[in-house]
Amino acid sequence: MKAVRFHQHGGPEVLRYEEAPDPQLDPGEALVRVRACALNHLDLWERRGMPRVKTPMPHISGSDVAGEVVEPGASGVAAGQRVMVQPGVSCGRCEACLAGRDNECPRYEVLGYLNHPGGYAELVKVPAQNLIPLPDAIDFVHAAAFPLTFVTAWHMLMTRAGLKRGEDVLVLAAGSGVGQAAIQIAALQGARVFATAGTEEKLERARSLGASEAIDHHKQDIAEEIRRLTNRRGVDVVIEHVGEATWARSMRSLARGGRLVTCGATTGANGAVDLQALFAKQLTVLGSYMGTKAELLQVARLFFEGRLRPVLDETFPLAEAAAAQRRLEESRHFGKIVLEV
Repeated sequence: MKAVRFHQHGGPEVLRYEEAPDPQLDPGEALVRVRACALNHLDLWERRGMPRVKTPMPHISGSDVAGEVVEPGASGVAAGQRVMVQPGVSCGRCEACLAGRDNECPRYEVLGYLNHPGGYAELVKVPAQNLIPLPDAIDFVHAAAFPLTFVTAWHMLMTRAGLKRGEDVLVLAAGSGVGQAAIQIAALQGARVFATAGTEEKLERARSLGASEAIDHHKQDIAEEIRRLTNRRGVDVVIEHVGEATWARSMRSLARGGRLVTCGATTGANGAVDLQALFAKQLTVLGSYMGTKAELLQVARLFFEGRLRPVLDETFPLAEAAAAQRRLEESRHFGKIVLEV
């Protein structure tokens, strides 16, 4: 098969479009012909190299896949079936998996990260239980743009934060995959949404997705704007995934009893917490990682019904994966960048 791999860490120039061995199936695995694969920041971190993480080489990234089943690997799915892939891979046997908390599995991993080669390729193997049949009305590009960011945003808002109708939500980085998903989900659940972005075009697009107010994080102090817009009350929930650069302002944006949920640290992992504010305002800080298979099925139903729709930024041919990663790296995008195979 053709695939995009890197043989050493570095910039986008280390990505090679080349021949690679076809995947060899183990019991319970299905083979999928990849038609589209969306990019995530994880792809950039893998390529650059991460502290204390030994990436197998040569490496194929790509967590968000849509395509057609070549070999089903299990009953219930036929060859030729159009599918979207659940990107989280778990053992299926441990206490967490059997309790429906598969994203807490000790062996949990994201497709394309370490032990499971990803979707920057013509073929990918996945556990058969990770296949989600696609309705005919859903195209492969939008299907690939959906799973990781929407299940992450759903888990953050609905499971971890316990979002309630009428609450106020601040979403950082509206142009990111998690950002655009969180705005749509929060608005659909009846929350008032505040979003941040760095250009007027991105601010306007955030409003079009359901944000009541949009804040320019380059020109405005996020916490001060939130206090002004909420009559100095603050928001009930902050969706934080930027990390060090926004952490202090995200904490200051919370109302009494507010919840900050974080799923990432794109700009750095160090975030100080004012302990006096934490206990005096009775704040809650929650970690969140991906989401369960059941949650993806739940939020996918809203996608298939047309009530949620991933925002597409730009598509690239698989051979131009380096150019696609440069666009993601330079933060020029709004929504998902997708490779078409």
